[in-house]
Amino acid sequence: MDTPSDRKRLRFLWCEIRTPPFGTNARWESGRALQKLQEGETISMPLSRPMPSIGRRCHELRIKDDEKKITWRIVYRTDADAVLVAEVFGKTTKKTPQEEIELCKQRFAAYDRIKKGETK
Repeated sequence: MDTPSDRKRLRFLWCEIRTPPFGTNARWESGRALQKLQEGETISMPLSRPMPSIGRRCHELRIKDDEKKITWRIVYRTDADAVLVAEVFGKTTKKTPQEEIELCKQRFAAYDRIKKGETK
C-alpha cells in the first residue's frame, strides 16, 4: 500500500482548484485524478490528453463540471519527483487558446530555471 511519502509532490505553479468556481463533483474528480498522477499512474484519453505544443511530459486533464456547465482544463507536467500544475481554466471550445499554451510554457520554463538555481 502506498503511503503519502511514496507519492510525487504536487506543485501548483500559479493556480488552485477550489469550490467555487469548481462544482463539488468536479473538484473531487480533479483531486482524484491528481492523486493518481502523484501515485505514478498514467492517465489517458478521454480524461487526460497530451499537450506536446507545451512541452515534453505535458498534458491537460479534462474535467467536466455538470454543476457549472463547463469543462475545466488542468495543464500539468509529470517530472520524476513532482506533478506540476501550470494552469487551470474553463474551456468552452475544442482548441486550447494560444495565450494559455504560451503562459504554461513560461511557467514551466520559470520553474525549470529556479530548480536549476538560475535567477533569470
